[in-house]
Amino acid sequence: MSRAGRLLGFAGLCALAVVVALAALRPAPVHRDTIYVFGTLVEIEIRGAPKTDARAAATRVGRLLREVHDDWHAWRPGGALSRLNAAIAEGRTTMVDPRLAAVLRRGRQLSRASGGLFDPAIGGLVALWGFHADTPPTGAPPAPDRIAAVLAKRPRMTDLSIEGLAVTSTNPAVQLDLGGFAKGAALDLAAAELRAMGIADAVLNAGGDVHVLGRHAGRRGGRTGGRPWRVAIRDPFMWGAVAAVSLRPGEGLYTSGNYERYFDHDGERFAHIIDPRTGRPVQEIVSVSVLDTDGARADAAATALSVADAGDWARVAAAMAVEAVLIITDQGQIWATEAMRDRLDPQIAATVRVFGQPHGPAFRPGPGPDAEGAQQAAAAGPNGARPDVALPTPAIQTPRGG
Repeated sequence: MSRAGRLLGFAGLCALAVVVALAALRPAPVHRDTIYVFGTLVEIEIRGAPKTDARAAATRVGRLLREVHDDWHAWRPGGALSRLNAAIAEGRTTMVDPRLAAVLRRGRQLSRASGGLFDPAIGGLVALWGFHADTPPTGAPPAPDRIAAVLAKRPRMTDLSIEGLAVTSTNPAVQLDLGGFAKGAALDLAAAELRAMGIADAVLNAGGDVHVLGRHAGRRGGRTGGRPWRVAIRDPFMWGAVAAVSLRPGEGLYTSGNYERYFDHDGERFAHIIDPRTGRPVQEIVSVSVLDTDGARADAAATALSVADAGDWARVAAAMAVEAVLIITDQGQIWATEAMRDRLDPQIAATVRVFGQPHGPAFRPGPGPDAEGAQQAAAAGPNGARPDVALPTPAIQTPRGG
C-alpha cells in the first residue's frame, strides 16, 4: 500500500474513532410514561433501551398496574377484592386468581411478622373513618362506640384461610384493604415484568414510593458510565426533601406518611394510617421511609413502624427483616437505623438520631434537628447532585407546637 493510501486509512480510522466517541457522549435514550393508579401518578422511566423496546415494556407494565389496581381495589364494586370482601361477610369461600392469592399470603405473613401492627384485615375500620373514597373525608370522626364495636370483633389477617386459590375467613368481620402495602407489591410485579422484557435500567415512581432497576444510564453506551439512581425523602412538613439516598440496583424506597390522605376537625388531624389496636389514626409519627430490595416488605414495614411505639421500633424492624429505616416524628425529630444513616449524605447523617443501638438515646419528645439546614443539604446532595426522582405534589402542615 502506498504512503498516501496508509495516510488515508489512518485518517479514516481517526474519523471513525471520533464518531464512536461522540456517539458515546450523546445522552442515552429515555422513555417516560405516566399512568394514574392507586390514587397517585405512577411514572415509568426507562433508560438506554431501544425506543420500540422501551415503549413496549412501558405499555405492558402500565397494563399490569391497571389490572392490579382494579383487582385489589378495596371499595370499588366489581373488583376481585371487593367480591372477596362480600363473600367473607357472608361466610362464603371464594376462588381468586393466583396473583391475588399470592399477595394475600404475603400480607398474612407480613402481618404476623409485625405482631399485627400491619394488618390488611381492618378494612372495616378504614371505611369507618371515611377513607374508602376517592376524596378525603369531611366532618367529625366516628363516634367512639362505633370504633369499639369494630374492635370488639377483632378482625385479623390470621383469620384468613388460603388453600390454593380458595379463600375464606373464620371471622366475617374481616374486610381486606391492601392499601398498607399494595404499591410495594405492585411495583415488585412491575419490576419483574421489566426485567423479563430485558430492561436493564429503569425507575418506577408511585407518588414517591420508588423502585429502581440497574443504574441511571446518563450516556449512550449504557451502564459503564451510569451512576446510582438518587431518590429524595420528602419533608412531611413543607415542600422539599429532608434527605436523599442513592439506590443500588433492585432497591426500593417506600414511605408511609400522614400528609396526603387526611382530614382536619376542630384543629386535630386524622390521617389514613389506622392503629389496629386502638382503631384510631396514628398521630405521633408523620413519616416512615424504608429502603429494601423487597417492595411489599418495605411498604408493609413502613406502615407497621408508623403504628409502633417508639420503644418497639428496633424490635419491629428486626422482626420484619428490614434494616434501613428513617422515621420523622410530629415534633420534627428525625430518627434512623444505623444502616439507613450510613446511606445518607454525611451532612444529613449528622442531624439524625439513631435508634436500635444497645445504648442508644431513648425517645424524648422535643425539638428536632435543623430542618431548613437538612433540606438544603438534601436538595444539593454530594457535589451538588440533585435527586433523579421528582417529589410528589406537597400537602403543607406544621408540626405540633411548632
